[in-house]
Parts: sequence; C-alpha cells; structure tokens
Amino acid sequence: MKFLWTTIHVKDLNASVAFYREVLELQVLQRFPAGPGREIVFLGNGVEGETTVELICDGGSGTVSYPEAISLGFAVPSVDAMLESVRTKGIAVQGTPVETPKFKFFTIRDPDGVCVQLFQYK
Repeated sequence: MKFLWTTIHVKDLNASVAFYREVLELQVLQRFPAGPGREIVFLGNGVEGETTVELICDGGSGTVSYPEAISLGFAVPSVDAMLESVRTKGIAVQGTPVETPKFKFFTIRDPDGVCVQLFQYK
C-alpha cells in the first residue's frame, strides 16, 4: 500500500498555495474546480509517485482548525538555511529548533495553523 496524499481544508486557497510554493518550494501539480464554490490544488515536488499535499477550499464556507497533534514533515537539505529563509519571510518558528546527533528539525505553521516540521538527517 502506498501513501498518496494528505488533504488540508483551507480558508484562503491562494494564501495556502503561496505558502506551500514559496516556503516549502512545492510545485502546483493540478488545480481544478470541484463543484460550486469548491476548488482543489495538488502540490508536490514533481516526482511521479511521491506523496502530495491536497488543498481544498470551499469558498470560505465555515472555519477550519487542526489539532496540535497532527503535523506534516518535510525533509530539507539544511535546517539552518530553512530557518534563515522562513525568518526572512516573517514566518514564526514554533518553539526551539531541536538537534540530536542524528537529525535536526524545527516547526512552523501554515496559514490555517497546520503544524509543519522541517527535518534534516545528519
């Protein structure tokens, strides 16, 4: 069994697409209407068969919230470079970056409050 995507319901599709494109450097793979007032965007790194992020916007109907216990993890080549990049973009780092002999990571939030971990194996 292969894990295909994670779905995130968002309030502002354009703000969320901008976050995942500009901060996480994902590409828009598909964008299409999915019924009245609903639009879906799939983002990924462009490698066929890899897991993607699916954003769904229902035209601002209702609110969205995500539990603290759920997070998305992304491997990055350099946590230090990503820390500098997100700070330059005005994105708050949640807590203190963690470093062990085997890995480093830190956490940020997307526009809807989804926890995003940026992780580097050493």
